[in-house]
Amino acid sequence: MTIIMTLTPGQITLQDLTEIYWQDKLVRLNPTTRTRINAAAVCISDAAEGTETIYGVNTGFGKLANTRIALKDIIRLQRNLILSHSCGVGPPLPERIVRLVMALKLLSLGRGASGVRWEIISQIQAMLAKGVTPIMPAQGSVGASGDLAPLAHLTAAMIGEGEAVYKGRRMPSRKALAEAELKPVTLGPKEGLGMINGTQVSTALALGGVFEIWRCAMGSLITGALSTDAIMASSTPFRSEIHALRGHRGQIDTGIALSGLMAGSEIRESHRDNDERIQDPYSVRCQPQVLGACIDLLRQAGRTLEVEANAVTDNPLVLSDDGSIVSGGNFHAEPVAFAADQIALASAEIGAISQRRIALLVDPAMNFGLPAFLSPDPGVNSGLMAAEITSAALMSENKQRASPSSVDSTPTSANQEDHVSMATHGARRLFDMADNLGRIIGIELMTAAQGVEYRAPLTTSPPLARAMARLREDVATMGNDRYLAPDIEKANSLIRSGALIDAAHTDALPKLELAV
Repeated sequence: MTIIMTLTPGQITLQDLTEIYWQDKLVRLNPTTRTRINAAAVCISDAAEGTETIYGVNTGFGKLANTRIALKDIIRLQRNLILSHSCGVGPPLPERIVRLVMALKLLSLGRGASGVRWEIISQIQAMLAKGVTPIMPAQGSVGASGDLAPLAHLTAAMIGEGEAVYKGRRMPSRKALAEAELKPVTLGPKEGLGMINGTQVSTALALGGVFEIWRCAMGSLITGALSTDAIMASSTPFRSEIHALRGHRGQIDTGIALSGLMAGSEIRESHRDNDERIQDPYSVRCQPQVLGACIDLLRQAGRTLEVEANAVTDNPLVLSDDGSIVSGGNFHAEPVAFAADQIALASAEIGAISQRRIALLVDPAMNFGLPAFLSPDPGVNSGLMAAEITSAALMSENKQRASPSSVDSTPTSANQEDHVSMATHGARRLFDMADNLGRIIGIELMTAAQGVEYRAPLTTSPPLARAMARLREDVATMGNDRYLAPDIEKANSLIRSGALIDAAHTDALPKLELAV
């Protein structure tokens, strides 16, 4: 039985959005919104037939806002808007993202300020329910005036233009609609504009980015704890009293998580007293401070995106108090751009500190008695030497990708849109960064597990032992040198899928959404 999530505009939570993203939950708009939606649609219809000039209702768009459109051409105006703006390029967005975009569009339109008819809501819901997923090219939005090009492709599919995926097959949208027993919808006054004005694409991409990178961050807590044990480093820097004295929530939560993950480790207990080392390298000792700061950034970005998911971001808007139709700038995606930059910075730093732990583990001068490059026979064997180099390459790529997108701007539309956010591609890069980050952490997992195995007969903690056991189901212990690329991808898959988190089976890991 399919579980349907009812979306109540203004009340969606980050946890709800997480479930839509990871579980591909079917969604529908709360039917109580229908009255307000229809009332706003009546306001737009009356305006279209009136004498007052209203942007996007009886005028052209952008620099053409001063061009009055005759009543007989208003329907054609909206269709032409969609066709002319369907100029996205590049690879299609993943279906998971497109469906999240459609859910976010329902939330925005559902506030009843956009002036679209319930028929538009019904078309989006029906396409979601029947599995008709529009083809939306990834490139073409500058993150202002709404995500115009990609949302135009979404809307084009609704009216029977462009392409869609249905039952795993890419085809003309008109054919997809027909096979799903749906009909193209005809856009009324402002409905084309209401569909493409909005930040739903950049928001969906940023949400996907924060969900993907949060999962990597939780994986890095496990691998960081495992590395700490492998190098026989101290867990004392993870004590809660230290972090309470500073007060940052992410740092406190990270210290708790690392302490919980290492509880019960024989390796740790074996050197608790009389350890010749006074302090460990920063990449081990300062995990709470670095990863904790990243967690704080991810949580802050998540909160921003939660607000944006509940927002009305098109233009003009129908105000509920008096039914007036007013122009504004809610389509400008600056908050999303900042959030995407925060996520990118966190991703780069999580990878950077993970990579330094990998470097420690393979270095016989730093790894406290482990063999060079963790090979049982170094010299004729190179062990994990090149895997560490790969992690360094991926780390540097992510550092380069972390350069902020939000500081860029370029005028468009004949200087009418003279400042833009660049939110969309700022958010889109997060998926490439997550790919790199998952592989870095996967290499740390392989490296740390190898190191812990050299500490036998001493054992690590129960949650870390469970994580290691899951790794060994897919990736064997490194003996003689072997073809390693497939093993790295298997370890990456454990990180990206959440399987490593599930295997550890611990309550120590923090949550993305803080309890109120």
